[in-house]
Amino acid sequence: MSRLLVDTISVNFSDSINESYLTEDGRFIVEGVLQRAEAQNQNGRVYPAEILQREVKKYKNREIKENRAYGELDHPDTSVVELKNTSHIVRDVWWKGNEVIGKVEILKTPAGNILKELIKAGCTVGISSRGMGSVKESTSGTVTVEDDFDLICWDFVSNPSTHGAFMKPVNESVKNKKSYNKINKIIRDIICEIDGVCSIR
Repeated sequence: MSRLLVDTISVNFSDSINESYLTEDGRFIVEGVLQRAEAQNQNGRVYPAEILQREVKKYKNREIKENRAYGELDHPDTSVVELKNTSHIVRDVWWKGNEVIGKVEILKTPAGNILKELIKAGCTVGISSRGMGSVKESTSGTVTVEDDFDLICWDFVSNPSTHGAFMKPVNESVKNKKSYNKINKIIRDIICEIDGVCSIR
């Protein structure tokens, strides 16, 4: 039976954040691994290369070519990409071995502004594929995505499926506390600017 399939990769752009992320016309562009084929992910699923190659090619020739390869900030439990929650648009995808690499533009939308500030602050975010399809479990316990898989989009999410990605030491340093406070202030300021009146403290 076909169902919603989501798979997340943890990404961190903090090591290379600089002015090169801004294009001449002021667009904010990031690049990174979007998905992997032929490898068991944290959700226990394997995407066969031929199926993922087919879907990436279709996505590139349809959504990307037609300038509608949108994604959301946070993962909805639906197969519909909501424009009101759009944070980014995928501008290009290509293969490097079994990895799908993408060039993603962070949009100047409310959700996009939040995402951009989180990336600029060095936060780790997850990039997550969303698609419809069925899976088959083998006797060895491997769960393989079936041929009916249909790629919908890639979203940015807060909780990557990589185990322990957000673990912090019990005794947080003053530096870490300042970093978390700075992130919270960035998000609060953006929301206040959107609403016009700040009710968040």
